[in-house]
Amino acid sequence: MTRLILVFNFAGSFLLFQACVYFASAFQAISCGIHYLASVFMAVTPKFVCSVPGNVTSVLFGNSSSSRIEAAWTLWTSTENYIVVQLENGDIWELDQCSRSKREGSSYLEYEYSGNKSVFSCSDGYIYDNTKWKSTIVTEWDLVCHREWLAKLTQPTFMLGVLLGAVIFGDMADRVGRRYIMWFTSTGQFLFGIAVAFTFDYYSFVIIRFLLAMVSSGYLVVVFVYVTEYVGIKARTWASMHVHAFFAVGIMAVALVGFLVRTWWVYQIFLSVTTLPFVLCCWMLPETPFWLLSEGRHEEAQKVINIMARWNKVSTPCKISELCSVEQDDLVSNRTGDNDTSTTKKHSILDLFYNWHIARRTITVWLIWFTGSLGYYVFSLSSVNLGGNEYLNLFLIGAVELPAYVIACLGMDKLGRRNTLTPFLMASALICALIMLIPQDSSTLTILANMAGKFAIGVAFGLIYLYTAELYPTVVRSLAVGSGSMMCRIGSIVAPFCVYLTSVWIFMPQLIVGIVAFLTGMLTLMLPETLGKPLTNTLAEAAELGTNKDSCLEKSPPAQSGAVLEKIEMASQESHSTAE
Repeated sequence: MTRLILVFNFAGSFLLFQACVYFASAFQAISCGIHYLASVFMAVTPKFVCSVPGNVTSVLFGNSSSSRIEAAWTLWTSTENYIVVQLENGDIWELDQCSRSKREGSSYLEYEYSGNKSVFSCSDGYIYDNTKWKSTIVTEWDLVCHREWLAKLTQPTFMLGVLLGAVIFGDMADRVGRRYIMWFTSTGQFLFGIAVAFTFDYYSFVIIRFLLAMVSSGYLVVVFVYVTEYVGIKARTWASMHVHAFFAVGIMAVALVGFLVRTWWVYQIFLSVTTLPFVLCCWMLPETPFWLLSEGRHEEAQKVINIMARWNKVSTPCKISELCSVEQDDLVSNRTGDNDTSTTKKHSILDLFYNWHIARRTITVWLIWFTGSLGYYVFSLSSVNLGGNEYLNLFLIGAVELPAYVIACLGMDKLGRRNTLTPFLMASALICALIMLIPQDSSTLTILANMAGKFAIGVAFGLIYLYTAELYPTVVRSLAVGSGSMMCRIGSIVAPFCVYLTSVWIFMPQLIVGIVAFLTGMLTLMLPETLGKPLTNTLAEAAELGTNKDSCLEKSPPAQSGAVLEKIEMASQESHSTAE
């Protein structure tokens, strides 16, 4: 496979062909970011009180009176308040959020009343403040009071679908190919996204959103693999990292559409339409040569390499079939010389606990994945509750990720993986502590601190993908990244529940994220640095990373066939001379 990588890189690390494939496929990640955060505005709970059995003629709220209940919303400051109304038949009612009281024997409209009352449930529904949102799923299906938990369950059930989608479609992409899964999941995002807008009750809404979560997560998992297999080694770090940036653009799109469209089902349609351009053109994306070669489909891989070379205006050094035959001969000779000791061994998750060093590393890496996801979604979901303009808050929370990934790339290349990860985890913990010290009436400082926290956790969350791959050997590398991704999904499921804990204490989410980030940052100090280190192939080599034995290891390139390398060099010289 090493020779195939050389040929692939020869065709261009990130030239015209790779750029077109990269931006076309990464564009759809915008839609993933949209659907992940769409419920921030779709499940908004506006101000509300119980409805009344009749027509209202007079309304009293504190010292203000009106003929319409809608006029009271501008004065509403606390859930402990209530509204007093008088009906056409003279009855006087006190309207609370989850109950209503009828005053007995009173015909005088006054706010304070100490006489007898008859308390009733909200059997006639609710009256909602629609000054900001014309309708949400909360107002559509009355998800308040005893049904409030259903509204809060919307985001966690979506994240559960994200978890299952990552597992199912990640495995299917290895079986049937990256291209087909990208076609299916992107089409599914469009169809399920539109279908959500036309759901007829809460339960159908949750089910279709669950399916939408699965295909969105499936696409996001596969697109990382897809762009990694198409981009050369030199540009791989930046390209894979900035798929996250497209996801962040999706968050910004949620804020913009939420500001412009205030009816939840129209809002959902507008967000889903962003997927349509990719659905119409995704069928043109080719399969990756690496997957085709793994399936023994050499002719198809050759066609892709030829197209790539033609777009990039270079000439391929030799045929894939020749390289594969040489590779196969080397493999056979190696096995013969080693008495067939290289027989493939199946590995399981238990291998991530191979010894104490690897086990401690695995626990730390899992915590980093969990903490990164937890902090990412806590900062994102809680941004609309910080005061000020909630649409601007969410837009800024998405925008701050863009420079975060640039800093992450620069830090990884200049300072190292661990030396970038640890300070930003500790910084996110410190920022959580600062948020708790900022006065609640200072919304501007709170928003800026929240942005700084999202920036810090974004850097940590962005680089853990590559760092995990470098910490583990080839035999369990995919397993390590996959298990880390599972912990990431668990963090995203837990995050909404952390945000809901603001009802217990307003700073409870920041307290939880701060403690977890601090502990994880301390544990990260014990991880080995991988900058400039060769990728390990066995668990024994991986266990020696960061030890004294590791300093004696030298980066030696794999053995190459002289004939093949000669062909590559000759073709390279011919191509360069032609270009000059």
